[in-house]
Amino acid sequence: MEVFSKSDVGLVRKQNQDDFRFGIISPCCVWAVVCDGMGGANGGNIASATAVDYISKKITDLYKSDMTKEQIGELMAEIVVNANSKIFDLALRDPELAGMGTTCEFVFVKDTTVHVVHVGDSRTYAIRGGKIKQLTEDHSVVQEMVRRGELTYDEAQHHPNKNFITRALGIKTTVRLDYIEANFIYGDVLLICSDGLSNHITTGDMVKICHENRGDSLINKLIDCAKAGGGTDNITATVIY
Repeated sequence: MEVFSKSDVGLVRKQNQDDFRFGIISPCCVWAVVCDGMGGANGGNIASATAVDYISKKITDLYKSDMTKEQIGELMAEIVVNANSKIFDLALRDPELAGMGTTCEFVFVKDTTVHVVHVGDSRTYAIRGGKIKQLTEDHSVVQEMVRRGELTYDEAQHHPNKNFITRALGIKTTVRLDYIEANFIYGDVLLICSDGLSNHITTGDMVKICHENRGDSLINKLIDCAKAGGGTDNITATVIY
């Protein structure tokens, strides 16, 4: 397996509050994390960096090669819950950081299994053949409206409250996580991204770019496409294949 990742400030923002990291444990075992921070002049930047640093250190220190699928999922969830506490405590100690938070996409792939711990509106997609599936569901006001039948999917894409999220790391003492498992086979591509990518690029373009490119070229073309679509937010993309 290979992993490629990049973050870009975009065309409008002055600061990049996204953060990311990845690790290759063995040829058939990799992990990646993408976080999109929010809150205050520096808060979002600190929240996302804190989460990424903590998650990266803990998965590197605590993962053991003989862990079962269940143990991997439990470890990932525990790490993200503790990252939430760390960010929340930082904000408590510094009034200027009050209200800071971050989304979190934490993905671990071992052999034929994808594990995802998800909070917020960053996303993980699986691309197989010519089809793409969004493995995660946004924790957002607009997604709740879609779920209740008040908006269609297309209406949600352009709703003015699209970026209002309902869950994030660091906002409260506790956090509700989504945990997703999926199959991974040779030829699949996993795309993990902040909403700066998913808001400005169609799923059709995601599939096309991921099929026609590899490595750094793939990541660069995804980000260039998001910029061409507006580039109003920070853009982060990670691919695993």
